[in-house]
Amino acid sequence: MDILIVTLASLFAGFVDAIVGGGGLILVPALFAVFPTAHPATLFGTNKSASIWGSLFASLQYSRRVKLPYAALLPAVLMAFIGAFLGAWLVTILAPDFLRKSLPFMLFAILLYTFVKKDLGHHHAPRLQAAHEIWAICSIGLVLGFYDGFFGPGTGSFLVFALVRFLGYDFLNASASAKLLNVATNLAALILFSLKGHVWWHLALPMALANIAGSLLGTRLALKHGTGFVRVMFLLVVSALICKTSYDAFLK
Repeated sequence: MDILIVTLASLFAGFVDAIVGGGGLILVPALFAVFPTAHPATLFGTNKSASIWGSLFASLQYSRRVKLPYAALLPAVLMAFIGAFLGAWLVTILAPDFLRKSLPFMLFAILLYTFVKKDLGHHHAPRLQAAHEIWAICSIGLVLGFYDGFFGPGTGSFLVFALVRFLGYDFLNASASAKLLNVATNLAALILFSLKGHVWWHLALPMALANIAGSLLGTRLALKHGTGFVRVMFLLVVSALICKTSYDAFLK
């Protein structure tokens, strides 16, 4: 029964994560609820063993329909990998409790800004020249890669928002680019957690297959319905993240 519950959670997480990020909002709490006595790093590592596959397949699906800026993204992938590896290493020795109370306020600011700026992310109009775009995406990859390895909740949504707000991407292109960066952050964290023995491999296969199935469905819907659909999903996921992180920080 435990495996069935976390596998279904992984399916839904893959679906949501493929569209706009935020899959950890579903899968990580499910793992903590089903295995309340497990070491947090083990549950984070097990989550990564599934979510990396959903991110990979979503990235492949997007790459067939969306023109990705590989010249800027590939260096950013390396920076995201480095940042996530450092963050995952730090979380094995230092609890990220200090972030819990500030996270809901950061998410609320993003939600409010996106809601007020009605045209934000509707049109794909990159505003930086090639060299500047590379530096910008690398910086985003490094910072949010570290955050993903160290703490995690909302990383996909933060990536999408940063690409929309600072680089001028629309929500569909931002989500497609964010998936590639997410593959790197998930891989780095998974390697670190594996080396530290913090992955339950007996759960990895069913959760990974479910995550892939959800991811393929989510990607198909995002490509079919376009930027407007992704923007609405972004607002919904960030709202849910605010509720969940507020509960964790102040009511638990």
